[in-house]
Amino acid sequence: MSSHSPSHKPVNAGRRHVLGALGASILAGGAGKAVAQSLGFPAPPAGLGQRPYPNLLRPLNDGPRKFGYAIVGLGKYAVNQILPAFAECEYAKVTALVSGDLDKARRLGQHYGIDESHLYTYDNFDKIAQDPEVDAVYIILPNSLHADFTERAFRAGKHVLCEKPMAVTVEECQRMIAAGKKAGKKLMIGYRCHFDPVTQKAIELARSSIGKPQIITTDNGDNTDPTDPTYQWRLTRSLSGGGALMDLGIYGVNGSRYMLNEDPIEVQATIMPPSDPMFREIDETIVWIMKYRSGAVAHGSASFNVNAMSRFNLQGTDASLRMDPATSYWCNSVSHCTSGDTHTWSTPMFTIPALNQFSAQLDHLAISVANNTPLAATGEEGMQDVRLIQAMYQSANSGSRPVSTDWGDWRKTI
Repeated sequence: MSSHSPSHKPVNAGRRHVLGALGASILAGGAGKAVAQSLGFPAPPAGLGQRPYPNLLRPLNDGPRKFGYAIVGLGKYAVNQILPAFAECEYAKVTALVSGDLDKARRLGQHYGIDESHLYTYDNFDKIAQDPEVDAVYIILPNSLHADFTERAFRAGKHVLCEKPMAVTVEECQRMIAAGKKAGKKLMIGYRCHFDPVTQKAIELARSSIGKPQIITTDNGDNTDPTDPTYQWRLTRSLSGGGALMDLGIYGVNGSRYMLNEDPIEVQATIMPPSDPMFREIDETIVWIMKYRSGAVAHGSASFNVNAMSRFNLQGTDASLRMDPATSYWCNSVSHCTSGDTHTWSTPMFTIPALNQFSAQLDHLAISVANNTPLAATGEEGMQDVRLIQAMYQSANSGSRPVSTDWGDWRKTI
């Protein structure tokens, strides 16, 4: 096979160069406007735009919640999913906000009862070390900033929950893990699906009632809106580290691993030619194959130019599992299918289990810290996905030739 793809060389040097313009403006504040203008897009409208605080369908949790988070980056995901989820948490609460837009942070702080003394910019973020209300920081920034802010948080003496993908290179992942160990603090990666009740049910079924897993197919896609500030940094490789594979394909990469309960020993990938100049720096659509020692095989795809969808299909010798949607924020479902029978499990929108993937993820770090118990989504887990993604880019950039990923058991390094 042959492929046409953007260059996916190690991005450290190039990233530093471009961040001199884009990243410096982010760290100086006003990130959305600066990035939009530098890319030739219209600046986002003034103000929040998204809902800062929804009308609660359930009362705020009354229990004593002593584990405080600082949310670093107040984009759409933080504002619409993470902050509202604190209402359900049993142990965690939001106690500080970090943003390049201090006015936005003030408005959100008012909604969530956060005093201005607990609002930070990216420039003065390190002062969080003196904030006793903050136990951990949740980093929800462009991928290329994950490593730097993780290291800064550890130097400040805080635990870290970092969004996926963990970083843009394996070397950055290693730096993050080393910094956490040096600080004696925990590093957790934001694999929210690990805490989704439907995903947990699917894993249970995959282990117990489909026979030997043979083939898994994963497809994740979305339509890119270049006028939406949420997408603008994703189109810039120095900030994202890659395109559809990094942003959406990681669900299929990680999902294949937990559904099959093993890691691939070989990957092969092809990046399709871009259909629009806005995808000139990153992969718009990518397809791949992952082979496993057990004989199982995974087929995957990710695209920034298809109707929004997330779908898994796992075929076993005795039955199959169908998840559609598989990794949504709500309404995920899993069907157990045999030749004559189908059973489906799902969670309706806006019920406690449906949002539990967010609140359970936030509480998990708090419980792990309090009890000194292992994390369900470690830095090593995150680094394994980054290694596999980089191997896929290596394959795509070398004529889609297979690349060995038989690196041994990463779990033994923890």
